[in-house]
Amino acid sequence: MARPLPSDPLLRQLIARAQAAQVGRRRLLQLGAAGAGALTLAACTSPSGSPTAGDGGGSLIWANWDGYMDTDDAGNYPTLETFQQQTGIQVDYKVDIDDNDTFYAKIQPLLKTGQFTGYDVACLTDWKVGEMVRAGQAIKLDHSKIPNFQNLNPALLDVDFDPGRDYTMTWQSGYAGLVYNKELVPGGIKSVDDLWKPEFAGKVVVLSEMRDTLGVIMLGQGVDISSKDWGDDEFYNALDLYKAQLANGQIGSVKGNSYTDDLENEDAIVGIVWSGDVQAILNYDDEQNGIDPRFEFVIPDAGGTLWSDNFIALPGSEKLDLTEQLINYYYDPEVAATLAAWVNYITPVVGAKDAMASIDADLVDNPLIFPTDEDLAKVKMFRTLTDQEANDYSTAWANANVGA
Repeated sequence: MARPLPSDPLLRQLIARAQAAQVGRRRLLQLGAAGAGALTLAACTSPSGSPTAGDGGGSLIWANWDGYMDTDDAGNYPTLETFQQQTGIQVDYKVDIDDNDTFYAKIQPLLKTGQFTGYDVACLTDWKVGEMVRAGQAIKLDHSKIPNFQNLNPALLDVDFDPGRDYTMTWQSGYAGLVYNKELVPGGIKSVDDLWKPEFAGKVVVLSEMRDTLGVIMLGQGVDISSKDWGDDEFYNALDLYKAQLANGQIGSVKGNSYTDDLENEDAIVGIVWSGDVQAILNYDDEQNGIDPRFEFVIPDAGGTLWSDNFIALPGSEKLDLTEQLINYYYDPEVAATLAAWVNYITPVVGAKDAMASIDADLVDNPLIFPTDEDLAKVKMFRTLTDQEANDYSTAWANANVGA
């Protein structure tokens, strides 16, 4: 059943225009950007649980990854602009995270001394926020200030790194799996072993995130990475394979979010990547220009990794109340669906699928946003490492990549 159109008349008009023109999700957001100021200034009410326009005020600095925010052709962020208009809170949105370790290394010295890191809130991956929570490097959230907390997918509530979500809230979730350039690899790839074919020598890009790249490799070696039944032997077997493919030149580059550049300019034609980037970044220009998208994401036959990035309020910030308003806003189902239509990652918000029916009905069945049971059965979360394992494995990974 189609979801009723939202109550705000300008938002209703915007969606109706998009539907009438039969435009895609990117064009919808461009239309939204053109009318964003009028929409938000004229709004008398805001998404459920959010302050009305003009309330609050102040400023917030938010660190996030590339390709993680709805963006129009002018470089504006429509949903974020709406939040600023509704609350009076100015957000300095910084695409400053390329991978977890490099970002954390930048802020760690200040975290240790309790000083302001330059960011009030960041979105980091499960294992990293888990380490920060255990180290006392996170500010506790007040759920009473986040009414839309009730919209968090129950499956994401009692995670082992933050039971009950006292310190973190999921931003988006996704997979690590395989990608190939359909024009240059017409037969496609299905397994990690396919990456090591001679014709791909030097044209393989992998993620600098240990748990994703080695997680995918370990799954290909028959290891259940979510289980506690594996340890040093399994980890170093995967690392040895990785090091061999790096040493012989099969792997051409090891990157954080910038791996998309290698694929776009064809320095790489296959690789281990994150799911949403394929649609939101790699295939975006092709779609805009009416060209068949070049890239295809696949979950390997042996499985891929499942991960989440999470809001975390950083010590040294005095803006917790503003961070809680930001989180609450993005947990409104309509806002979450609008964002998901652009980023193509799994939304954590219950109700977003119903809202998507009014925003872009073609995406209601998109498995990268609303995963199928079949896909979920093929992916695993990399288990939480002990402190000793985390130290040993991270050191071994870093040493393997010296000069890469």
